[in-house]
Formats: sequence, C-alpha cells, structure tokens
Amino acid sequence: MICDIYNPDMTPFSGDPRANLKRVLAEMHELGFTDFNLGPEPEFFLFKLDENRKPTLELNDSGGYFDLAPTDLGENCRRDIVLELEEMGFEIEASHHEVAPGQHEIDFKYEDAVTACDSIQTFKLVVKTIARKHGLHATFMPKPLFGVNGSGMHFNMSLFKEGENAFYDENGELQLSETAYQFLAGMLKHARGYTAVTNPTINSYKRLVPGYEAPCYIAWSGKNRSPLVRVPSSRGLSTRLELRSVDPSANPYLAMAVLLKAGLDGVKNKLTPPTPVDRNIYGMDEEERHEAGIYDLPESLNHALIELSKDDAVRDGLGEHIYEHFIEAKQIECDMFRTAVHPWERDQYLEIY
Repeated sequence: MICDIYNPDMTPFSGDPRANLKRVLAEMHELGFTDFNLGPEPEFFLFKLDENRKPTLELNDSGGYFDLAPTDLGENCRRDIVLELEEMGFEIEASHHEVAPGQHEIDFKYEDAVTACDSIQTFKLVVKTIARKHGLHATFMPKPLFGVNGSGMHFNMSLFKEGENAFYDENGELQLSETAYQFLAGMLKHARGYTAVTNPTINSYKRLVPGYEAPCYIAWSGKNRSPLVRVPSSRGLSTRLELRSVDPSANPYLAMAVLLKAGLDGVKNKLTPPTPVDRNIYGMDEEERHEAGIYDLPESLNHALIELSKDDAVRDGLGEHIYEHFIEAKQIECDMFRTAVHPWERDQYLEIY
C-alpha cells in the first residue's frame, strides 16, 4: 500500500518520507516551477537459491553488457518482470544485461517525482517476487560481489515550467538553460552532504571506488561518463541531468527531496558550476584532480554522515525529524560494523598473531 501518513489532527507526519518530498516540492512551486521529473535506472543481481530457498552467492549467468541468450540465462526472468510491470501500467524503455555477471537493468519512463518514487518501490517488489518464481533471489544490494561492478540507480532529473523543460535553451551553451547550470551547480556544491542519503549503507561505499564505472569524484561533463553528473545528449523535452552516484538501497523519496533541495539552492543563489571535465577522471592523479577543482565523494558512510551534519540545505531537505532519526540509525549501523569481527580480519591475522 502506498500512502501518506498523517497525525491524528490530520497534519502531515514529519517522519513520512513521501510527505517530506511533497514539502520540498511545494518550495519548488514557490519558485515558479510546476514539475520535477525523475527517470531512474535501477540495477540488480540475480543469485540462485539453495534447496532451502535461501539466497546463495552462485550467479545465474556469466553474461556481460547487453549479452543475449544463451549467455544471458536471466533473460527469461527479466522478460517476465517486464511483462508484469507493463501489465501494471509501467512504460518500460530498456531491459538488458548489465556489465557484471548476473547483473541486470530495467529502465522505465520518467514521471513526476512522487509517482516515480512510488514506481521504484513497486518495481523492487515486482522484481523480487518474479525472481522467486524463477528460483532466483534478486538483490538491490549496491556491491554484493568483490571485483565486479556494483549496482547503481542513476537519477535522470529535469525541472518543468508549464509543460516546458526549464533545463533546455536552444541558444544556450550545450543547449542548456541558465536554470540547468544553476541547478547543476547546487548538485555539485552539496554532493558531499547528500551522499549519506543517496548511498545510505555501509556497503554503498564498496561501490563508490575507482575502476568499476561508479563515480567517486565531484565533477560534471556533457561528453564522458566518469564524472558524478553527466548531461545526456537528448535535448528538448528530454533535456536532463543524470546523477550517477545514487544506488538502489536509497529511500527514493528521501533521495529526491535532498537532490531537489540541493538543486534549488543553486537556482535561488544563482550559483555557477565549475568547468566541465571532458577527460577520464580515473586517469588523473590526485594533484591533477585538485588543480582541476575535482574532489572526492565521502569514502565511507561515517564520513558521509559527518558531511551531512555540516550541510544545512540538505538537512533542511530531510526536515529535522527525519534528519535526527536518520543520523541516529546510521550511526548505530556504523558502530555495529566497526565493532564486528569480519572474515577478512581472521584471514589476515588469525594465524600470524
């Protein structure tokens, strides 16, 4: 059931992520914009189940990017997921095998922010349910396996004003409007602050490392795919900014709220983005990156929580109730991870010491 949560006096509950997103959207309306659209690109892995119907680490296939059957043994499952989603009213735009073995992506058409977030939650449930019917476990864990790509959920975002894309300007540089550049500047300025929300698990930061396509540097480009934000080539109504750091463990309502808040901060304060980076950032050393004004995303959840605590705009995007409870829950998660003894430690130290 998808709904909003209210207090007994029928005021919106401040701990409801869906109502919180609507609160931030109301601020957007005050600035004259009518819609904020989201097109998500969620990725997931398919693992086999054991005889007790418990997930294993055995992948369903050894396929790669855009592979087809018989290499892509997940094709039948993916097709059934698509058919089920279409029966429910989803407009599927792409369905394919991703880079890593056992990894898949299904993209659906952009919708207004609240509807898109509802769709993400429904999508996850459908994927997991249909996978079970095929004797498989679908996981949206960001990095279930070492040495291969993790799963992201790129967010393609655009502001609209009375049916017109506010990011598009036929005569602008890269055919982007002043609003697009300001929104982009806000996203880059607050990137460290909102990463705890867009990448909210300990495991999220095993994905945000060099070498596996996921972004770990704060930069943007209209030409290459290594920066945090890229500008896809489509223009007109399809003009959009693509944030590549988000992963599918994120609460979509909270992620949308803080990203919109960050972008609107750029619009309200008429911020200017840094120069685009049109070369492979992964090929640059640290000195070259700093000379170009490129800095790292947080390297751990604990680091990201510290950055969140220092960013007033992102905190306001969550609201004080959600912020306080989010921080508390995530600090407990960090402490549990810190104090646990992991297999890597035993492998490294048990026989030596």
